[in-house]
Amino acid sequence: MRRTEHLVLPGVLTSEQAAQTVAGILAVQRPDGAIPWFEGGHLDPWDHVEAAMALDAAGEHEHAEAAYTWLARRQNPDGSWYAAYGWADGAEGEPTDLGRESNFCAYVAVGVWHHYLSTGDDAFLERMWPVLYAAVEYVLELQLPGGEIAWKREDDGTYPQEALLTGCSSMYQALRCALAVAEHREDPQPDWELAAGALGHAIAHHPERFLDKDRYSMDWYYPVLGGVLRGEAARERVLSRWDEFVVPGLGVRCVVPNPWVTGGESAELALALWAMGESDRAVDILAEIQHLRAEDGMYWTGYVFEADAQAGTEPSVWPRERTTWTAGALLLAVAALGGDEATTAVFGGDRLPLGLAPEAAGCCAGR
Repeated sequence: MRRTEHLVLPGVLTSEQAAQTVAGILAVQRPDGAIPWFEGGHLDPWDHVEAAMALDAAGEHEHAEAAYTWLARRQNPDGSWYAAYGWADGAEGEPTDLGRESNFCAYVAVGVWHHYLSTGDDAFLERMWPVLYAAVEYVLELQLPGGEIAWKREDDGTYPQEALLTGCSSMYQALRCALAVAEHREDPQPDWELAAGALGHAIAHHPERFLDKDRYSMDWYYPVLGGVLRGEAARERVLSRWDEFVVPGLGVRCVVPNPWVTGGESAELALALWAMGESDRAVDILAEIQHLRAEDGMYWTGYVFEADAQAGTEPSVWPRERTTWTAGALLLAVAALGGDEATTAVFGGDRLPLGLAPEAAGCCAGR
């Protein structure tokens, strides 16, 4: 119980409720450290890291370290991970999607730095440095001339000249965390600085360089969550589409115009609101999605809030799954609002290196 006292948020979580949610994630984690979406479900590297960070925020450092050890063991020779690993039909964590998505691979840097800030474990940082380094190098091989990063690599080594705004915003945060690790180790990485600066510039000033996914709420708030936009620019972006995506009393739509709110997007928006200084709004969002909380302390992925007469359906929870990453995102948002040092550092970004702006470097990104 002592470990979750700092995860208390009036109107959202008591210490007992937080402990129950943490226990729910731990119940899904496998003995080798893997954290699938749910029991019998698949794992993707990004959501695996999100759940591991929530465990660190709750003081479950041994279990979080086991999650990173699992990643280290499963890393491909080129520094990547596959998009999905599964346990259904007797499979034991075998790859089920051989795609290698850049965003999935980059996020390990956020988790590694968060774990170090949570524990002060230099030995862990040294063990994970080769893993982190290889992952970042893999990701930066996919950086396009405009600074944006292609969203995946094919099996034959080629990659589409296409980038996703959400994924690139997350990778901007990851590159800054990777630079923080390098700085701590006194091992400068000037190429990473250039890459981070060019990526941030593309996100902030060149929306035309990204695939059009503006129906998705993640494309709306992720430039704020990833730390690219702050101050007035962040406020303007969030306010510009608030009424489209936020459903009063229920949470945040995943995609417009669908009548579907999701816990993960809602918790992430709360984190973004906290990062831009809107803590009251963040608490309101987290309080509103408590209707997704199940009896076991985990959270349903989403809720369809309008009936569909043509399909003969009523408002209901959908899909019927309680995901570790939804619970993880909520716990991280609560931890940030509660002032957890590691969580505020990686999502607030005030102390993370910024990278080098393209105009300062006198060049463009790309290798």
